[in-house]
Amino acid sequence: MNAPLPQAPINWVAVFALVALPIVAVIAIPLYAYHHDFSLAAWISMFVLLGVSSLGITAGYHRLWAHRAYEATLPLKIILMIMGTFAVQNSILYWGSGHRTHHRHVDDVEKDPYSINNGFWYAHLGWMLRDYPAAEPNYKNAPDLQNDKVVMFQHKYYVPLVIAVHAAILLPIGWAVGDVWGVLLLGGLVRLILSHHVTFFINSLCHMWGSRPYTDENTARDNFWLAIATWGEGYHNYHHIFQYDYRNGVKWWQYDPTKWLIWTCSKLGLAKNLRRIPSFNIKKAELAMKFKYAEQDLAVYGHDVNEDIANVKSKIALEYDAFTQTLNDWAKLKEKEIQVKKAAVAERIHQMDDKLKMEFQLVEQRLSHHRETLNLLVRNLKKTPVSE
Repeated sequence: MNAPLPQAPINWVAVFALVALPIVAVIAIPLYAYHHDFSLAAWISMFVLLGVSSLGITAGYHRLWAHRAYEATLPLKIILMIMGTFAVQNSILYWGSGHRTHHRHVDDVEKDPYSINNGFWYAHLGWMLRDYPAAEPNYKNAPDLQNDKVVMFQHKYYVPLVIAVHAAILLPIGWAVGDVWGVLLLGGLVRLILSHHVTFFINSLCHMWGSRPYTDENTARDNFWLAIATWGEGYHNYHHIFQYDYRNGVKWWQYDPTKWLIWTCSKLGLAKNLRRIPSFNIKKAELAMKFKYAEQDLAVYGHDVNEDIANVKSKIALEYDAFTQTLNDWAKLKEKEIQVKKAAVAERIHQMDDKLKMEFQLVEQRLSHHRETLNLLVRNLKKTPVSE
């Protein structure tokens, strides 16, 4: 049982935005639909503007400002600031500071602003409805944001900007399509509610539902379906171990439109220095977890150890030793790489770099071989009948 949450004052602004507005929507939307109906353009505005506000959070608030996963030009910063403001999730400074605290103290019921260990509803919504101490922003962890003129301009004029951005986006669209109230209700109100909960799923469901292929040291999960709902943020287990990568869906087939948006901006000259975790580090974390899960499978299947299971167990142990040796070789190569970069002769650096690249490729091939061998051993283990 978790300790009861401390009493805290009600945050009436959050209650209005997160509780009162959905109630208004539940009443107003059916009434308007009954008396006037919604135009197709109003429905389209809802889905398009949902993408605008959500990507403002994922590409802007989250990956650009909270994690510094890439650098953006001033025009892109302004665009992402406007998109994020349209999502109405407080200022970049407030959001980014709180999110950094979440990563530093993830799952700590007292220090994580939206710890899942305080329950689903707390992580999803409840932490904002009261002024809990853990949710108080600590701007000391965000000096870079305080030195960002775009961030501080938005922070200073946040409320006027929210009003101005909504008026500047919704009213012209409504006037252009001849359905101002329809656009205000669907593209404004319903879109805002959906945008909120799409983001909140990352704090709640992404810490409850899915797999942990990279680390089990926190509750974050990878989930393909949540990645669709959250514009690529559903690969949350990866994100919590490699938070500075501009990608969340690191594999080519994983759905991560935020990653594709950032990559496209880099090709257009609007973004640069996209940070990527080296593939070896990713494979290393993934394979370490596979060994851990293999040990757990052995504990399940190997209570009554027959000869076949004992043989599989021995092979897994040998494979783990080989995996450890591969990691040691990789560490030696990294040390050699550092020494080469310190070399004085430019030509020697060039020659040694080519040699090191080949050696690194060989080590990565060995790591891939370990992964394939381990997968085969685990499959055989699960097929092996346990003796009575």
